[in-house]
Amino acid sequence: RAAARWRESWDAGAAADAWGRPIGALKAALLAQDDAFVEALAPWALGLGTATADSPIGRYAGTLALLALRRTAEARPVAESLRGRSDFPQDVADALAAIARGDGDGAALAAASVVRSFETRDEFLEDVPVADTALVLAELARRNGVEIALPGSPTLP
Repeated sequence: RAAARWRESWDAGAAADAWGRPIGALKAALLAQDDAFVEALAPWALGLGTATADSPIGRYAGTLALLALRRTAEARPVAESLRGRSDFPQDVADALAAIARGDGDGAALAAASVVRSFETRDEFLEDVPVADTALVLAELARRNGVEIALPGSPTLP
């Protein structure tokens, strides 16, 4: 339901660069392991121009979509473009790039950093302490044949 609500919020008049909506929709569908909805949402997100957006948040949405569709060759340069930026979390960028390269060790190391970052927070989305980004990274890794285990967090079944 969360994925559907994020998707509907775009149609309700979101700004052309409201990249949080496709990100939220994709993350929710990935967390639910709803393959049919992921397969519907990812092309929609790419059709919005996410993979070539000027904004790193837009390109994050594009990288999520490409990896959700198992299009690693296309995801690599988009994910790499997020690395080394001061306006995007490096551990998330490193994990996405590693998944796109098929580098399980690199993805696990970066995802562990995402979990550590989560553990130091005082505020959480909807006040629910869940490392959703780390869980999404683990699901993207699984979808792309990359094995990673998250420290201190259960993996999705």
